[in-house]
Amino acid sequence: MDKQVIKTIIGEKHQELRDICLVNRPQEFEDMMNYVLIGIRRAGKSYLMLQDIQQRIEKGEISVEDCLYIRFEDERLSDIKATELGLLLDCYKELFGEKRPYIYLDEIQNVAGWETFARRLADQKYRVMITGSNAKMLSKEMSTTLGGRYIPRRIFPFSYAEYLKYHGIEVSENWQFKPEVRIEAARRFDDYFYFGGLSEMFPLKNKREWINGLYQKIILGDIIARHGIRGDRTIRLLGRKLADNVMQATALTRLQHIIKSSGDNISLPTLKDYLSYMEECYLIFSIPNFVSPITEQETIKKRYFTDNGLLNNLLFKGETKLLENLCAITLINKYPSDDEPRVFYYNKNIEVDFYVPEDGLALQASFDINDDATREREVGALVALNKAFSLQSAYIITRDQEETINVGSMTIHVIPIWKWLLMDFPA
Repeated sequence: MDKQVIKTIIGEKHQELRDICLVNRPQEFEDMMNYVLIGIRRAGKSYLMLQDIQQRIEKGEISVEDCLYIRFEDERLSDIKATELGLLLDCYKELFGEKRPYIYLDEIQNVAGWETFARRLADQKYRVMITGSNAKMLSKEMSTTLGGRYIPRRIFPFSYAEYLKYHGIEVSENWQFKPEVRIEAARRFDDYFYFGGLSEMFPLKNKREWINGLYQKIILGDIIARHGIRGDRTIRLLGRKLADNVMQATALTRLQHIIKSSGDNISLPTLKDYLSYMEECYLIFSIPNFVSPITEQETIKKRYFTDNGLLNNLLFKGETKLLENLCAITLINKYPSDDEPRVFYYNKNIEVDFYVPEDGLALQASFDINDDATREREVGALVALNKAFSLQSAYIITRDQEETINVGSMTIHVIPIWKWLLMDFPA
């Protein structure tokens, strides 16, 4: 690896750091801890890395020259090997002397064996932040190598509150009683609802084109190329079928049948692999049935897309699916888990879309409940679940309706989704 190329990149990144202008996201990082930020492409991992740098510069803790910031998606670094990563420090010291830089390594998963370098940096007491778009960065084997030296943090696309802040609308305490904020929050929601929270897309006019390009990059680069899949037809078909079935609990065997009925043969082991690849790159996530045996929890799941824009890219008039998908994203963001799930659906004689046992929270996603049969079904399921588990809070999330339903001593809050997204819950 040519050291002059590395020095050029370091200088370019320093100039970039001087020019950045960001809207702060609510993420806090401990001063002396090292972090691995993981999540889907363009979720904002690099954004938060740059935010950490900017905040430290503004506080006077560091200067731009105190940062060693390398983005490994730079084509000039495409051939760098793990054994050459030490050159980054060598080049920095040749430029700036014996300073101990704050080290920021962006999308380092592109370098096979990067974790040994990351461990050495931590052992030498550097302060390090790393980003990556692959869940295998946190596999058990890699966790053993890193030896607890890094704190993992999953980064999701912008929440609706962050989206509004990006557009200059501050959702502060008691925002519901500020007409100008309330009106703008309701007015802008459609854009977020259909196109999601990937911030690079916010200022674009042709949002769908950008989202489709990102989806193709995930499918072709993060799944097909990375895992050596021959041909892309089946994996693309699987993506479309997952979008079509996003509200339904689907067994692996049923999903296999759906694929086969469309003309593609796929074995169960291959199907499991494809789904795991989609989860590894954070395109999708899944939640189990709370009352299923452990074995069924692994095979029968509801599967959602990490961003509404990516889901909408595969749908035609899918508002009901988008509403439930956005509820799922919000709950998984609020209740993240590394091993044991914290968010479930409930299906035993009754069906409840989401159940969070630790907070006694149950939630139904329904585009509207104007129809008497729909209203009875959604309310009845929550009432039945309350009898079994004594819920602390129960919601029906709609597109526009708002009311309070009292059934005996139980209160069910019917809330428009845009307002629910801006609430602290459970309430």
